Amino acid sequence: MTIQQAQQDVDQWIKTVGVRYFNELTNLGVLMEEVGELSRLMVRKYGEQSFKESDKGRELGDEMADVLFVLICLANQTGVDLTAALEQNFQKKNLRDAHRHRENEKLQ
Repeated sequence: MTIQQAQQDVDQWIKTVGVRYFNELTNLGVLMEEVGELSRLMVRKYGEQSFKESDKGRELGDEMADVLFVLICLANQTGVDLTAALEQNFQKKNLRDAHRHRENEKLQ
């Protein structure tokens, strides 16, 4: 699936199953909630916190997909073409960071 297809699929799902998009600020809050759920799982799996009963059965991929879904919702409702945005972001990073990481002693 391409990013463009994902944006189309999410839009179709929202318009058929989801009824309509939540407003942008609501979706921003939902995005923060989903990032929090991903963070909770990451700190338990890779950090020092122990799992609680309520954390069991959660999967990283599913939590990441939840984040991506809401991010795509926000892109759709604000008119952002994520494919174009990501391509431009790579260009920016390639110019800005062309030597930065190779010259970073902390990464050697």
